[in-house]
Amino acid sequence: MAQGARRTVGQVVAVVVLAVAVTAFLSVAAVRHGFFDLHVYRGALVWWVHDGGEIYDYLKPGTQYGFTYPPFAALVMLPMAYLSWHGAIVVSVAAGVATAAVLIWWLLDPVSRRAGWTRWFAFAVALCLAAAFEPMRETINFGQVNTLLLFLVAVDLLRLLPRDSRWAGVGIGLATAIKLTPGIFLIYLLATGRWRAALTATGTAAGATVLAAALFPDAAREFWTSALWNTGRVGELAFVSNQSLRGVVARLDPQSPSTLAWLALVAATVALWIRRS
Repeated sequence: MAQGARRTVGQVVAVVVLAVAVTAFLSVAAVRHGFFDLHVYRGALVWWVHDGGEIYDYLKPGTQYGFTYPPFAALVMLPMAYLSWHGAIVVSVAAGVATAAVLIWWLLDPVSRRAGWTRWFAFAVALCLAAAFEPMRETINFGQVNTLLLFLVAVDLLRLLPRDSRWAGVGIGLATAIKLTPGIFLIYLLATGRWRAALTATGTAAGATVLAAALFPDAAREFWTSALWNTGRVGELAFVSNQSLRGVVARLDPQSPSTLAWLALVAATVALWIRRS
């Protein structure tokens, strides 16, 4: 057998072994959350669409958790109200895995080319490892939308569109309208001098928000005046799956997390981010 063929066979065997090991690990580690967040999303949408309730009044039975995203997110997720529970799981997992795979390819392929790695092998190994690590594993098993939002942001930040494209910024704008926090990338666009993309992102987020408010005025009023400010709906800060800087600080003192320490870490992170940009 030629050396190249032996190398390919070895890579295939390595990927299969790694995939089996990761699958075995996930069968134990990735079942405890039971798509909790997806339960909340779908439950709120069913309550809203079929039961005549207000979406932000819904709480998952036995918990204090309800729908926390802006009305535009409810518009995007609306088809979920017409899916069965298992259908919603299939769509959620498929969307999460697909967007994660595309993101890994976008990020890894240029590195593979420069390093002379076998591209498919590097991608397969990276995808297996990413599936086992906490961020992707928990996002998929909770039924969260993080990889979808990251996909939208990456379209803009990885410059997948031509530099002078009128669409640059739309991804960040849509992500911001769905879950507010991606709005931090508006600062990145401004810090890197991408004024047109920043304006497009701002306009897109505003337009999507206004559209949702026009379609669902009662929901918009409740979100912006009440639900947005109710921090008790978003979960415990110190929960181990909260990988944000505030989560780290909260775990140091769950009863009284230091706001000053959090702000100092945020300032240092933003300063480094802008410098590296």
